[in-house]
Amino acid sequence: MDGLRVIAWFSLTPAPAELIGFVVGWCCGWLAFWRPRPLPPAAAATGRRDAVVAVIPARDEEAAIATVVGGLTAAVGDEVVVVDDHSTDATAERAAAAGARVVAAPDLPSGWLGKPHACTAGVAASDAPILVFLDADVSPPADLLDRLAAEVAADPDALVSVQPWHRPGSAAEQLSLPFNVVALMGSGGFALRRTPSPSPLAFGPVLACRRDRYLAVGGHGDPHVRAAVAEDLAMGHNFGRVRLFTGRPDVSFRMFPGGVRGVVDGWTKHISVGARRTSPWLLIAVVAWIWSQTVGWAISPWCYVASSVQLAVFARRAGRFAPWAVLLGPVLMVVFTLVVLRSAVRRARRRPVRWKGRSVEIG
Repeated sequence: MDGLRVIAWFSLTPAPAELIGFVVGWCCGWLAFWRPRPLPPAAAATGRRDAVVAVIPARDEEAAIATVVGGLTAAVGDEVVVVDDHSTDATAERAAAAGARVVAAPDLPSGWLGKPHACTAGVAASDAPILVFLDADVSPPADLLDRLAAEVAADPDALVSVQPWHRPGSAAEQLSLPFNVVALMGSGGFALRRTPSPSPLAFGPVLACRRDRYLAVGGHGDPHVRAAVAEDLAMGHNFGRVRLFTGRPDVSFRMFPGGVRGVVDGWTKHISVGARRTSPWLLIAVVAWIWSQTVGWAISPWCYVASSVQLAVFARRAGRFAPWAVLLGPVLMVVFTLVVLRSAVRRARRRPVRWKGRSVEIG
């Protein structure tokens, strides 16, 4: 009997309007995420003359900090500065043991969020001409500083930004699959045709720029950056030009390891802000793709197969996601939609979320 039901399902003929709608949304996905653009490898001999400081803001990151610090190979004159943002664990000790210079963040002043404040303290602790900002959960290749410096040299006025390849460590973290894919889509940097955004988007885990350009646009101390939960988006806006790259295969990170609550609160912080900064036409394409992924299974099993194949390709570009997460794509898209709505409602009502022991207002 079950076999007959499956045969009957595959024999269903979808309504033409539904099928056309699905095909349009499915094609929009390919257009919005045409190809990834990995950070190029460093040349064999770059002849880099400018020193780099890697600023790593860290708050309660004792489990991850040694990986990011120890993974970097610093040239003569380079520095790795970890800014301990009032951690309650052994972050500072482990960072120092891994070879970083540890700077204690001053008390958080009114009107600032923790990460921009820590980044500002890290910049002040060095005078290197090239600034690199790394999240504490990033796993870098040894030559990352050389590669970022080369991209900065290629366009000194731009902000270089890399979205690392996501390495989920638990079943709950697989919920991030649609968020990671949509973040790459919505940036506009990997579409078939790049669509200028009202405000250039940037990814916060890995940023690089020249110090003089950073200071000219106000850095993390700019009023629109220092109080922004999505300080990377605000920074991209101030720079006006962003060079976007994906992290696969060797620039990776692990996001929100705190279970389902960590994933939900982490994405709630800024997903609605990112949507507001996306190009309207690109936003329409992304919404159409999400719709095709969510309802394709109900239109036809063949639509479900097409959606799953497409999502598997996109998932591989964004991270190391499990096959079962791809097969549960429609369910994950529903979760994604609910989190976006939660983020938008909290933003409209000015209701904060708790993050790393602090109350963070969305917006």
